[in-house]
Amino acid sequence: MESSQEQFKELSRGTDEILIEQDFQDLLALSRPLRIKAGFDPTAPDLHLGHTVLLNKMRQFQNLGHEVIFLIGDFTALIGDPSGRSVLRPALSKEEITNNSSTYNEQVFKILDKDKTIIEFNSNWMNKFNASDLIKLASKQTVARMLERDDFDKRFKSGKPISIHEFIYPIVQGYDSVALRSDIELGGTDQKFNLLMGRHIQQSFQQDPQVIITLPLLKGLDGEKKMSKSLNNFIGITDTPKEIFGKVMSISDSLMWSYFELLSFKSISEIDTLKSSVESGKNPRDVKYQLAEELVERFYNSQTAIKAKKEFIELFRQGSMPSDMPQFKLELTSDGIGIRHLLKNSGLVGSSSEALRMIKQGAVKLNGENISDFDLFITPNFEGVFQVGKRRFKKIILSKK
Repeated sequence: MESSQEQFKELSRGTDEILIEQDFQDLLALSRPLRIKAGFDPTAPDLHLGHTVLLNKMRQFQNLGHEVIFLIGDFTALIGDPSGRSVLRPALSKEEITNNSSTYNEQVFKILDKDKTIIEFNSNWMNKFNASDLIKLASKQTVARMLERDDFDKRFKSGKPISIHEFIYPIVQGYDSVALRSDIELGGTDQKFNLLMGRHIQQSFQQDPQVIITLPLLKGLDGEKKMSKSLNNFIGITDTPKEIFGKVMSISDSLMWSYFELLSFKSISEIDTLKSSVESGKNPRDVKYQLAEELVERFYNSQTAIKAKKEFIELFRQGSMPSDMPQFKLELTSDGIGIRHLLKNSGLVGSSSEALRMIKQGAVKLNGENISDFDLFITPNFEGVFQVGKRRFKKIILSKK
């Protein structure tokens, strides 16, 4: 095991905040395997690159000899995480949660070492709670403290409803740390309140409070909002090599550096060297090739990554359209649909605002011709090929219902 100073330097890379930093250094100095916890609510069936920011950090801890716990929040998923929400999160059924959990269990080992990973489900202890236990746990927190959360505070002041069960979510997540006796908990910056709750709940159960490490949220392909399947701005770790490579190549040059810093295993000095080469005149596209190839290789292998790069170059530098182009069929109940809504509904963009931005940039084509009218209205009995950016193609067919 590396020295505590070396571990601290390596594990601090790419983090947003470490609380409490001195406590972290003291834990590393104990020279024993630490218990590292990170929770994932199974709200969707597949993991994406946004999740891997945490998973990569967990793998770092594993490589240094620490004990990693991948916690599947099958109980908390029934509540729904209110973090960053302006409205109540829709509830999932037990069947949906079970199905999603099973895929997480398979996909996580594309990054984590299976032999060094502990998989836990928080239903294992929360399902044993009775009403008395839950009341006792809830008594360890106040409504005033809950309203310190920015999302709850905004909803309260604007008169939007906050359900009582939403207050329960951070308390239950905090109790997970008690059940697992975690030394360190990892999470995105949007989880800071919940992670701090773990420290508080542990102390109320006479445990040493965990150190919390927050990591930046990965922006989606649109470069605006965090990566999310619901916004269709994601790269899934189960996407095909062709899809991963193409999606990485579709991001902006400025967003590329954020992806390098949060996703690449290259050293900071190597990334700085790449930045310097671009500043000196190297085409950013060539640097982006390296990132795309690295990510395909991580989830597949080097030969597959080389092949994906070759196919991408042949397909898009020649300006040809893919032969296996996906289709989107829509039956309209009205007289037509606006271009921005059509691009969003077809999945070519993540939002109407992204559609508007891409049209203004001249990045949207219909049958090979640029579209400049962002108020274009398309009527039924329509069939055409839309292209957004360099690699997003879709054949769209509209009919009247």
